Amino acid sequence: MNIKEIKLHQLLMNMKNPFTTSFGTQQDRFITIIEAVDENGLSGFGECVSGEDPLYSEEFMDASLIAMKKYFGPLLLQNEIKHPDDVWELFKPFKRNNMAKAGIEGAVWDLYAKQHDIPLSKLLGGTKSEVEVGVSLGLEETDELLLEKIAEKVDEGYKRIKVKIKPGRDVEMIRTIRRKFKDIPLMVDANSAYTLDDIDTLKELDQFKLMMIEQPLAAGDLIEHAKLQRQLKTPVCLDESIDSYEAAAGAIELGSCRIINVKVGRVGGLTQAKKIHDLAKAHHIPLWCGGMLEAGVGRLHNIAITTLGNFTLPGDTASSSRYWYEDIITPEVNAENGVVKVSHKPGIGAEVDFDKMKQYLKKTDVLTKEDTPDMIFYD
Repeated sequence: MNIKEIKLHQLLMNMKNPFTTSFGTQQDRFITIIEAVDENGLSGFGECVSGEDPLYSEEFMDASLIAMKKYFGPLLLQNEIKHPDDVWELFKPFKRNNMAKAGIEGAVWDLYAKQHDIPLSKLLGGTKSEVEVGVSLGLEETDELLLEKIAEKVDEGYKRIKVKIKPGRDVEMIRTIRRKFKDIPLMVDANSAYTLDDIDTLKELDQFKLMMIEQPLAAGDLIEHAKLQRQLKTPVCLDESIDSYEAAAGAIELGSCRIINVKVGRVGGLTQAKKIHDLAKAHHIPLWCGGMLEAGVGRLHNIAITTLGNFTLPGDTASSSRYWYEDIITPEVNAENGVVKVSHKPGIGAEVDFDKMKQYLKKTDVLTKEDTPDMIFYD
């Protein structure tokens, strides 16, 4: 695979509804779409999911752009790639920057799949023709407004409802939800908002028969989550703590969780997501694919990885129209009764619509072999 050009399309997309977590409220979303172009003019697409600020993780969009322009883009242009799995090894000397790595690697996966006329899901080893999806709901100003949102999503057929919690908006809010929706598959996501000092509050959530409590304690922590899981009946699901294969192995060894949320950008790309999948499968730890408020390109990568067999729980890849007035792909992602059909077309299975993308485009940086100096590694 000889890549001659990399384009970094920087977008600012306005979300249909504000999305509130323990980090704050988000209405605008900065997104970078990475386009890798081969010598025949064929393009593959990836998406960098870094947020504008280092809140979800230490990585943020400005830093990711620098990393892609200064390191990862030039490395890709200077080396011949035989298979997308090679990209991880190529980037391995550089610490962290997982979302930048994943964005560029994703473009390579899509391009390679298109070159070989195969759907990305099949290239990854997936076998499903459709995947079940849930929906993630942010905090609302009142419980009544949240109940309205839940009712709407239940009627739309989503297979699982996730609601955000934080101290002061937890036990009584979930009690209110369960009074109205006694039997729906329900989970909560804390985004690291609690500590072990809150263990009594977290234990109270056991009474509501939740599918899981996602990332209740600090990002990166495994030891205190293991202590917490031993005292809870409800499964702990780790999100921010699982940023690598090694972290997943540590969590399984320590008993830090019973479920893992895999986010492609957080773990460094599809190659690492596959490795975590295989590890979790061997240890009977179920997986699901989390969302990062992606545009269509990132959503399609999520769908592709979810076709692997051990992704047994509904993921966060809701319809494009849930988040965007108009997505940047054609056709858009569409969930019907909580199910998304997997495309049989080559690559990610949809076209990036540049006419649609123009309305969000702020800037495109183009990297070429001629413009990128050779990189030298020092021992």
